[in-house]
Amino acid sequence: MSQFNIYSIQNAPLAAQPLLEGAQQKFGFVPNLLGGFAESPIVLQAYLDIGSLFDRTSLTPVEQQVVLLAASVENHCIYCVAVHSMLAKHKAKADAAIVNALREQQPLPDKKLDALATFTRAVVKQRGVVTGTTLDNFIGAGYSRSQVLEVVLGVTMKTLSNYANHIIHAPLDSQFQAEAWNAPAQCNKQCA
Repeated sequence: MSQFNIYSIQNAPLAAQPLLEGAQQKFGFVPNLLGGFAESPIVLQAYLDIGSLFDRTSLTPVEQQVVLLAASVENHCIYCVAVHSMLAKHKAKADAAIVNALREQQPLPDKKLDALATFTRAVVKQRGVVTGTTLDNFIGAGYSRSQVLEVVLGVTMKTLSNYANHIIHAPLDSQFQAEAWNAPAQCNKQCA
């Protein structure tokens, strides 16, 4: 059971209310995780700001979702995997085969996107210490040094939300239920 509230616009701390109103306008509802972030308006603001910056990177919308979904799977964030599966399919228009491969940590059918997912997973697993062949393969797939850093920005965004959700335990919104995901068996005890 969570020790955190999932706030609505009406009962959120005053500084969080306009941020949640913005989320309401963007999504048509206030996602539970953002309602949990409202406990600390500055964290909510930071997450929204990082997301806004990540949206402006040179990565395409599909590539952005590959980064966010690969990081969320690697961090075993059940909530964020469902959200980014939905956004990848419906907002970014990613092929379902790409989304399914990411969710199952399998090679992606697109070689360039597979290099992106592999690099993103390495950034998460190796805590940013990514050099040698992994870095060479990413750049060799057609990505730039600038995009190396943009992936780190996306991982930063997901580290904030994934880790916070492991503590908050935001219930999955009904809008994302169709993309519900179960963490790998080895995570069920460690990540709960």
